[in-house]
Amino acid sequence: MITRTEQRRAQQRAAELLQKTGLAFRPGELAGIEVADFGLGELESSGAQILTLVNSEKIAAKLLALTPGQTLPEHAHPRLGSYEGKEETLRCAWGELYLYGRGEPTPNPKGHPPAGRGDTYTVWHEHILRPGDQVTFEPNTPHWFQAGPEGAVVWSFSTKAVDVQDVFTDPHIARQTVIGE
Repeated sequence: MITRTEQRRAQQRAAELLQKTGLAFRPGELAGIEVADFGLGELESSGAQILTLVNSEKIAAKLLALTPGQTLPEHAHPRLGSYEGKEETLRCAWGELYLYGRGEPTPNPKGHPPAGRGDTYTVWHEHILRPGDQVTFEPNTPHWFQAGPEGAVVWSFSTKAVDVQDVFTDPHIARQTVIGE
């Protein structure tokens, strides 16, 4: 759970990061930034700020703003009935992103799981994304990422997004953020 004040502060920091990309935003669009703390109450270390631009039955386009060192925890996009799951391309728009997926573990990775959560991070093949770099993940492929020292803004281009159905490695995660007063 986060407070309304924490939510507003996170939205403001995210809006500042998004402005660094030089992208144009419609009036009021930045007010729709979702703040995800994954039910951990550790927004500074485990969380993301998400601006959904499109989410239809076929495609989704989002901008994810992460503050310095903020981590989006390990997860996968599973099959849901006849829908095979979300295929996702992550493309860095600003900053530096440490992205992890399946493959040969990288010795001495730049990213590190938040304190006390290391046992819930299982994939360690590192991709370091800078503006213009991208990686695509097939459905149901575990991955996680962490912003570099200045933060990061990342495009997420995908097939239909059903984020509340994402499967997280950490059993303590709840995808729906609860806002308290």
